[in-house]
Amino acid sequence: MRPMLAMPGDHVPAGPGWSHEVKWDGVRILASRVSEVLSLTTRNERDATTAWPEVAAVAPAGDLLVDGEIIALGEHGRPDFRALAERIHARGAAARRLSAEIPATYLVFDLLRLDGRDLTGLPLAERREILAGIDLAGWQLPEVYDDGPMLHEATRQQRLEGIVSKRLDSTYRPGERTRAWLKFAHRYRGSYVVGGWRPQVDTTDRLAALLVGEVTDAGLVYRGRVGSGIGPRESAILRRLLVPGERSPFADEVPRPAATGTFWVRPTVVVDVDTHGTGYDRLRQPSYRGVRTDLSPEELG
Repeated sequence: MRPMLAMPGDHVPAGPGWSHEVKWDGVRILASRVSEVLSLTTRNERDATTAWPEVAAVAPAGDLLVDGEIIALGEHGRPDFRALAERIHARGAAARRLSAEIPATYLVFDLLRLDGRDLTGLPLAERREILAGIDLAGWQLPEVYDDGPMLHEATRQQRLEGIVSKRLDSTYRPGERTRAWLKFAHRYRGSYVVGGWRPQVDTTDRLAALLVGEVTDAGLVYRGRVGSGIGPRESAILRRLLVPGERSPFADEVPRPAATGTFWVRPTVVVDVDTHGTGYDRLRQPSYRGVRTDLSPEELG
């Protein structure tokens, strides 16, 4: 079975017909136990049971099928997908080792089967009520809220990924993306210094992406590549502004895949970038928003 999916929303719904949840920055997992055999599957129906031994070890007893998300906390104490990145493909001994280094938690937000009874045809409100009444052992049941705008603002202030709003009368429709579930991901804008640029494939003069960094006490620290939002007009403007440099201006080492083929520049140009989340080592889904001619790198320190 594939999980039900949310559609992007344009405004957070209000009123008694909706419930609202935190949008967790993790890995979507369906967990099923039949005849004491537990299986964890991804949204693409791939078996991931041995990837998460600490989740399997604290599973509840009995026949059930639940939908949820596996999360891990990053260095800033917030759910961080990149904390899970190296675990996703690990299995067996490697997964067991990583489970001690990067412990994961399973958050359960829907109940699809219990004791052989298919619950997908029930309204979400009933499924949630039944879920709240069962013992999830070491798995966790996250809170739901009736004030969506409040939760949306609270998650923005806490630098969380966003929220998901769900109709309380919605049935569970496996593998479908419908407007009964709406997702609202936060984007945050920050200013970064350009340290290099990469050309379009098979060219040497058409700018396709920027390498940007954050000004810190240790110098200009690499934060990632930004390609989205840079069209032909933006590319031409940036090429005129960027002054070639002899070497990387970043204080730390730029990963080889990003450094290879990059043209280094003097770190004098500041650009604004929209991204999902803040406080991470690398920008998440960054999008270029323009040059900040009113800011210098010195003013960002």
